[in-house]
Amino acid sequence: MGKTYKIIEIVGISSKSYDDAVKNAVSEASKTLTGLSWFEIVQMRGGIKEGNIEEYQVILKVGFRLQN
Repeated sequence: MGKTYKIIEIVGISSKSYDDAVKNAVSEASKTLTGLSWFEIVQMRGGIKEGNIEEYQVILKVGFRLQN
């Protein structure tokens, strides 16, 4: 029997770093999605306020196994 996965996009945000934004996104996704298996960083961007970095934003694709 084969395995089937679904892919969705999520956005992680942090005021600290891109790394923290990824961790936040995966942590939150794991609260409602079961079978998370992998992630792929699609885009990295950030918000700027008054010449300073205000937040780090990361768009991720996450894959999770569908229950058969």
